[in-house]
Amino acid sequence: MIHSRVGRRQATPIRLTLARELGHDIDGAWWPRTDRIGGELSELVAALSARLGEVTSIAVNWPPLQRPPDLNWQGWQHKHQHVITANGSEAFANVLIVPYCTNNPLALMMLRRAADLPVGAAHRDSVPFHTAGSIIYAARQQLARGL
Repeated sequence: MIHSRVGRRQATPIRLTLARELGHDIDGAWWPRTDRIGGELSELVAALSARLGEVTSIAVNWPPLQRPPDLNWQGWQHKHQHVITANGSEAFANVLIVPYCTNNPLALMMLRRAADLPVGAAHRDSVPFHTAGSIIYAARQQLARGL
C-alpha cells in the first residue's frame, strides 16, 4: 500500500506499508527517497496518522550519526537495522526503515513482507524474498533484545 497525503496530491507518494493489525515487533516498512529522512518525516507522520490517530511521539532505535546498513551488499547481517516507533492517540506502529539506496526488488519485497502482505508464489523462492525475510527477522531480534 502506498499512502498519499490527504488534501493535496503528491508527485511522489510516500512508500509506506502497514499490516492490517498493528502491535507486532515490525508492523510495516518505510522506504524514504533520500538519506535525509527528516525532510520526509512530515509526510510519514501524515500517512501514519490515518491508522494511528494523531501521532504523539516518534522514537528511533539508532544514534543520530549512525547510517542505516547498506542492504545491497553482504555484511548487513552485522549491522543495526533502523526502526521507527510511532505512537498515536489510537495505536502504535514499529516501522522498519528501508534505506533509500536499497535496490528496487529488495526494497519492494521488504515493504510487502514487513507488513505481512501477500507475495505471489512465483516470488517466494527469489533472492529478494529470502533476503527481505532475513532482514526483518534481524530487526525483530534486535528489538526483542532492546537494541
